[in-house]
This record gives sequence, structure tokens and C-alpha cells, in this order.
Amino acid sequence: MKEEILTHLNDPRHLEKLYRANKAGFKQEFSGLYPQLSGNTLADFWHERLNYESDVISWGSKKEFLFVVLASFLAGVLAKIPNIFNINEEFFYPRNIGFLVFPFLAAYFAWKNHLEGKKVMFVFGVMAICLVYINSLPNSTTSDTLILACIHLPLLLWVMLGVSFTGQSLRDYSKRLEYLRFNGDLAVMSAMLVIAGVMMTGITLGLFELIGLKIEKFYTEYVVVFGAVAVPIVATYLTQTNPQLVNKVSPVIAKIFSPLVLVMLIIYLGAIIYSGKDPYNDREFLMLFNVLLIGVMALIFFSVAETSAQEKSTWGIWVLLLLSSVTVVVNGIALSAISFRISEWGITPNRVAVMGANVLMLVHLLLVTVMLFKTITRKAAINQVGKAIVLYLPVYFVWTIIVIFLFPLFFEFK
Repeated sequence: MKEEILTHLNDPRHLEKLYRANKAGFKQEFSGLYPQLSGNTLADFWHERLNYESDVISWGSKKEFLFVVLASFLAGVLAKIPNIFNINEEFFYPRNIGFLVFPFLAAYFAWKNHLEGKKVMFVFGVMAICLVYINSLPNSTTSDTLILACIHLPLLLWVMLGVSFTGQSLRDYSKRLEYLRFNGDLAVMSAMLVIAGVMMTGITLGLFELIGLKIEKFYTEYVVVFGAVAVPIVATYLTQTNPQLVNKVSPVIAKIFSPLVLVMLIIYLGAIIYSGKDPYNDREFLMLFNVLLIGVMALIFFSVAETSAQEKSTWGIWVLLLLSSVTVVVNGIALSAISFRISEWGITPNRVAVMGANVLMLVHLLLVTVMLFKTITRKAAINQVGKAIVLYLPVYFVWTIIVIFLFPLFFEFK
């Protein structure tokens, strides 16, 4: 794209066509070229256009606003299905929690990106198959394969949301990287809405209690439930209509927490030795260890996605390199621990699932670490690190399908 921008710099129509085909990629490439183009009237215009941030909060179009309101309401109604049809909540929510949010977000981006009919059918066809399948599995509170399927299903739905988000540019790695950035922005905006909701809940319940009315039950069963499922939908709407609300917050969070997590992780590894705790013989500790690993990996990927969109920072890249290196060590410990447990106590669905996930994450982390090292030594650009991250994501997709659909058959629904 860089060469196309330079070649057609004085062709406004072609530049507009490039921009509309891939807005994120165009902005990234143009921003890198602008220092050498400064002074060119058309280049100056595009620079101002791409970097202009309005102080006014936009509520999007009327249709978009109504779509979000309707989607939030329908999501709330779906969340109340156990009460409406007298369905066991322990059966309904573990299997269907992902369907309360992801289909609505996928529909929002499919509509916004004018997704072609074949892709729409693919996205919602896969979701429909998943919905029927997960609710058809035998109802057993002791089935490990059922629990694994319920845990991995939201990840599969997340991938389908990514297909809808990327629109016609699924193979464009920069669009996939933009999807990762969107997830970070969504998390930040959702956290803000949750904090505001908690404050509103406290004030509302307190005010009604002052006049002698007990509304806790009604408020919890309806307002809180409808509000909880609406949070990611409303947060998505706000991040898309007002990117300026979080596009400065997310990079700051990434820059602050990356070094803090690095220091915490090093101290934590030392504390494990001091405390005598180990993941080899303590199952709960191993589970928490893997949760920590996933959280740190998510932070690394989010930070790389933000760094790829911002100016290059040698200090920030060094922090990410050290963090990814330490995380490789953590992953190695977790992998050796689960290997030990399998050799000592045999194969179970949970152990195989954890081992498979650890192997995939270790390979992914090694790829990212190598690319970060090449970036430090100036053998690769920072955007190549982002490319290494997003090109590996389909591997997780395949593993998720195996765990959801094949594990129950392999292990006979145990």
C-alpha cells in the first residue's frame, strides 16, 4: 500500500478508494510516509483528516442507535429465558452465555461493514450449529468434556465475531491486528461502563431505601441483568462512533501495566520457590498458573497491537521482549507440570486440553519473542511482530474446534 500511496499521491480519487478499502492499513502506512510528504497540499489534507479528533460526542446515525437499543433489549430477554421458560440456570448459562453477546456484536459489524451474503451465512451458520450442538450435549455435572466445550465455545464465537469485524479484509493482517486493538478498547470502555453502573446501582438502591421501598430483588433480576448483557454492546457502539474516547487511554494502560506486570512476574517466580508451592502436585495452583499465563499473553498481544499503531518506542519494545521471555519461562513451567501430571496419573480430557493449549501458547510466544528480538536488533519492523501474532490465531481456532466437537467423542462424553 505504501508504494500505491506514493504513486497516486496526486490522485484524490484513488487515495479515497485505498482509504475506504482498508482504513486502518491506510492510516498506518500514510502516517509512516507523512514526514517525507509534509508540505504537499494533498498530503497535509490527508494528515489532518486522519488525525482530526472532535471534542463532540457522536451518537452515530439514528438507525445505528436504534440497532444498539434493540440488540441490548433482545440480549436481556435472552438472558431471562431460564425464568421465562422455567429452565435450569445451571444448564442454560454455562452453555449459552456467549450467545447473549457475540451474535449481536457480529450482527452489528456485519451491518456496518456491509458484509457480503456468503460471509453472513457463514458466521451465523457456524453460530447456529454451535448453539444446537452445545445444548444437545448430555447434561452431566461431572462431564469434563462438557465443561471444556462450554469454556472453549466463547473463543469460537469470538473468532466468528472477528470474521464479521474484518469484513471483506479477513486475510489482511493489519485488519486482524485492528481487531485485537478493538478488543482492548472494548475492555477499557466496558470497565468504565461497569464502574458507572455500580455507582448508579448504589445510588439508586440507597435513594429508594431512604423512602422505605425495597427494590433490590427487582433491580437485580431485571435492571442488573439487562444492563450486564448490554455493556459489551453499548461499549462496542461507543468505541466505533467515538474512537477518541479510548484511543489514548488504551496505549497508556498498555505502557503502564507492561513493565509493572514484568516486575510482578519476576517477583512471583521467586516467591514460588520461597513459598514451596509448585504446580506439579497442586492442581488448583496449576489452574491459577495457567490463568496467569493467559492474562499475561493477552497483555503482550494487546500491547504489541497498540505499539504497532503508535510511534516506535525502543523502551516499550524492550519491556515487551523481556515480558515475553519471562512468560516463555512461565509457560515452560506450566507445560512441564502438566506433562508430569499426565505421566504420573494418566490421561484425562482436562490434562490433554491444558497440555495442548500450553504447547500452542509456547510456540506462539517463541515466535513473538523472536520477532521482538529482531525488532530490537533492527532486523524487522514492529509491525512484523503484530503480523506474527495475528497469522498464528487460526491455530487456536483449529484447536478450539477439536476441543469442542471432538473431545466429547474421543473421551465418550466423560
